[in-house]
Amino acid sequence: MVSPVSSISELRWLVTLVILLAAQESAAESKNGFVLDDALVPPHEILNGGPGRDGIRSLDYPAFISAKEATYLKSRDRVLGIELNGVARAYPIRILNYHEIVNDAFGGHAIVVTYCPLCNSGIAFNAEVDGTRLEFGVSGLLYNSDVLLYDRQTGSLWSQIGQTAITGTMKGTRLDALPMAHTTWRDWVARHPETEVLSDQTGFRRNYKVSPYPDYARNSALYFPVAAHNSKYRRKSLVLGLEIDGQFKAYPFSELSKSPREFLDEFQGQSFAVRYDKKNKTASIVGEDGDEWPTLISFWFAWYAFHPETEIYTAD
Repeated sequence: MVSPVSSISELRWLVTLVILLAAQESAAESKNGFVLDDALVPPHEILNGGPGRDGIRSLDYPAFISAKEATYLKSRDRVLGIELNGVARAYPIRILNYHEIVNDAFGGHAIVVTYCPLCNSGIAFNAEVDGTRLEFGVSGLLYNSDVLLYDRQTGSLWSQIGQTAITGTMKGTRLDALPMAHTTWRDWVARHPETEVLSDQTGFRRNYKVSPYPDYARNSALYFPVAAHNSKYRRKSLVLGLEIDGQFKAYPFSELSKSPREFLDEFQGQSFAVRYDKKNKTASIVGEDGDEWPTLISFWFAWYAFHPETEIYTAD
């Protein structure tokens, strides 16, 4: 016969076990409040980056100043630059390191500027999807070490480098990327002397003079695992990535440095010019009509993790 004390102890143990199992099941179904059961990627590969939902605050009411007023910037500072209908704007990486997302509108377009410090990937998207303007925030979750955005209208999660919603009612919907420069401040302002630039008076108390990732780009260590690896190039060496009709091609900067500053190339039946600027560590692709195409400059490991089937340009 089991003593009453023993029965109570067993009952408490069973209750505790049930609670733990329920908590584990709940954690498997959602993270940071996002349900992951229907994800287009394996849910176990969606990881918590540390901060909770909106723990990294997006800039939803960005203020801009003139280039002359941007005395907080140095010539070699990195910026993301966009020109829309004759209006140019620059988004310094030293600010994006702390906010990752800027919801903005200018030149007749609603856009979202995104940056992932872990992948060094900056992409601007058209924020209007199917006639609805979406506002984005930082989910606090990562996939392949890359930031997952979420839209505040539907709560769907979006892969930045994948450029697609991976959960929620928007699942499978793609975002339209815009041509954007990933270059130095001196290069951008030389090309666009009338540019506006994001003010460092953001309304948040952040030390934009100091990077929260001081040594990250200088070593090979990754903070989070990725699904695919390739050791052909250093993990954090830079590449220019191009997508045409769902096919991908990478232009490693180490290969571009051995090539002419500008050369013609073909991919998926289309011809274009590849331009490389060693001094400002940037590159771009321009079509036959002279218009710049949307591309992505990122770390090699990040491009390959998302596009392991990528073609790779090599210098002759």
